[in-house]
Amino acid sequence: MKATSPQQDLLRGIWRENPVLIQMLGLCPALAVTNSVKNSLAMGLATCFVLCGSSVLVSLCRRLIPHEVRISTYILIIATFVSVADMSLAALAPEVHKQLGAFIALIVVNCMILGRQEAFASKRPVGRALLDALGTGGGFVIAIVAMGVVRELLGSGSLLGVPVLGPDFEPWIVMILPPGGFLTLGFLLLALNARAARRERRQLATREGATSAALPSALAAGAARGDARGDARGDAAAREGAR
Repeated sequence: MKATSPQQDLLRGIWRENPVLIQMLGLCPALAVTNSVKNSLAMGLATCFVLCGSSVLVSLCRRLIPHEVRISTYILIIATFVSVADMSLAALAPEVHKQLGAFIALIVVNCMILGRQEAFASKRPVGRALLDALGTGGGFVIAIVAMGVVRELLGSGSLLGVPVLGPDFEPWIVMILPPGGFLTLGFLLLALNARAARRERRQLATREGATSAALPSALAAGAARGDARGDARGDAAAREGAR
């Protein structure tokens, strides 16, 4: 496994390896429950809690879990934390729990969580596993809350239930329907890819500029070496003629 620093473990899941926007994982809840910021935040925090708890426990038990049954053991551990999250949300925010419905229970089969257990938590100490889980979970929360902001703002003209676009705004009903999730994700990916393309063009232009600036110096140095070799050959010929 490639060696990484603790800072890389924490930060890579937030941006460079964002589970939703880069790896396209966990799309079921990202598309289904992001019609409002409140639902997005609740789903994101529940998923982050499950990911952190299961990563810590898997890391603690990594030497005790038989290789042959590791996947089923991971799922059992994940299901335990999902049950805790489900009951806690039902007690603390029953209305949000009702709106999320079965999607809380479906965290059990979220491939993002299971993938981090298999790829990282089962091979790293507790501290590193927790940092990785916080980064990946944080990236998931950021992605689906961003989708929730766009969808609620355009679909209802509000944020967190508070009207912000005024009474003259005509809501885009499609944005709070399932197709709105695909549209929002597509526009976010378009923006990210456009940003990455601009950065790549700037880097390419910088490299080409550096190469162009270095070329005259290289040519001058080559010419100087050629002149020096010519002078050396002339001197050698003169000495040969003198003999």
